[in-house]
Amino acid sequence: MIKLENLTKRFGGLVAVNNLSLDIPKGEIFGFLGPNGAGKTTTVKMLSGLVAPSSGSALVAGYDIVSQSLEAKKRLALVPDEPFVYPKLTGAEFLYFIGDLYGVPHSAQEKRIPEYLEMFDLSRWQGELLESYSHGMRQKLVIASVLLRDPEVVLLDEPLVGLDPKSARLVRDIILNLSRSGVTVFMCTHTLEIAEKLCHRLGILYEGSILALGTVDDLRKRSGQPLFDASGARVTLEDIFLTLTGGAEAASFL
Repeated sequence: MIKLENLTKRFGGLVAVNNLSLDIPKGEIFGFLGPNGAGKTTTVKMLSGLVAPSSGSALVAGYDIVSQSLEAKKRLALVPDEPFVYPKLTGAEFLYFIGDLYGVPHSAQEKRIPEYLEMFDLSRWQGELLESYSHGMRQKLVIASVLLRDPEVVLLDEPLVGLDPKSARLVRDIILNLSRSGVTVFMCTHTLEIAEKLCHRLGILYEGSILALGTVDDLRKRSGQPLFDASGARVTLEDIFLTLTGGAEAASFL
């Protein structure tokens, strides 16, 4: 569902993403990890068509994101770390607007939009302008708009930022349910505990290149870490990550 071949992005003399190649199948939750500035968000922007690659290719559901951008974008949805909404629309108006934009039948909108507003505890705010919504409320509304569309691929850039514990748990459950229904999820996150619990495979990006790729056990073997440390505590993905990256930008994960 996602295929990257030698994907590269340069900004002047800076190589932000360097010859990135990945193949992510249908229904997989793929965790994209890396220190600040590694190129994660740039990769997501190329995958979503917001930024054109300098070279290489990116396919979403078999469609090239550059030469077949409209077909690719019909099949993917992006939840950025800073959710964009139209401040002069109400919560309900925003969802109906997205539904119309992506051709969701009106009968389905009438049924599902109230359900999603209730699911995310936004029903009592549905008539309020989005300029009055908090970051977390906007994030939940954007995720609701993604569910409304039934995309085949979902790109998530720090999806749990700004969410209260109840909402964060709900979003984790939604990600798992999307995967079980065959949706491919590409998730950038600094929350390594969540990545370890949710993701089928993980890729660690470092200075624009893939440093390690595989399951948590694959990454553990690559790092040379045992299953348990000398004190008997289980070695976590955070321990593995810091070993593989030499502790680079460790403060950004603490």
